[in-house]
Amino acid sequence: MSSTEAKSTEARQAGLAALLALIAGYVDAYAFLNFQVYGSFMSGNTTQAGMQAGQGDLSGAGYNLLPIPLFVAGVFAGTLLVHSGLGRRLRWLFASVAVLLAVDMAAAAFGPVPGWFSIVSLSLAMGIMNTAVTSVGSQSISPGYVSGTLNHLAQHLALAAKRVPLQDTLWPGDTHVRRAALLAVIWTAFVVGALLAGVATPSFAVGSLAIPLLILIVLAASIRSN
Repeated sequence: MSSTEAKSTEARQAGLAALLALIAGYVDAYAFLNFQVYGSFMSGNTTQAGMQAGQGDLSGAGYNLLPIPLFVAGVFAGTLLVHSGLGRRLRWLFASVAVLLAVDMAAAAFGPVPGWFSIVSLSLAMGIMNTAVTSVGSQSISPGYVSGTLNHLAQHLALAAKRVPLQDTLWPGDTHVRRAALLAVIWTAFVVGALLAGVATPSFAVGSLAIPLLILIVLAASIRSN
């Protein structure tokens, strides 16, 4: 792959990763505002479950553990889909996530939806979505894993400060500083998603899921290859 092709591929991957991070941040904030659990931030759910178990609140611990196996199941299903023989696999993946969000919205239209129902659909959706982009160029990423993003960002900055050469560079301008900037963009997108949900959810309730749903529909429609 030429330098120009590598840059173009990385730019597309970075744009997609940022959009998915925005959705992950949005859904996480939406889920927490409504159900006090996270849709993709399993570290937060694990911490809350352990804390509540330590305080003797086993019911609360079980509630916070609920998203975790569902998220894992979503990652399992998404990975099978990405590595399947289907054409335009990402289109199927984004469509699956969109359907899960749409089901949650549609169910609410017929009356109050039990919290567990929404947690099931949101956690499955975020697990599936987390498999769509696993790297940008040679940089491993996970749109819903903020701690990992910040960890890699700080490592690249430290290595840049020490003038340590980037080992897996794909083209001359691919440096530790550029990788750190990329990760900063993905982290910022996650924060923006959470901010948008913080604004929209109190006013529009489950209808606020229309924002990530529309983004996913556009992504699914724009896929032209695997």
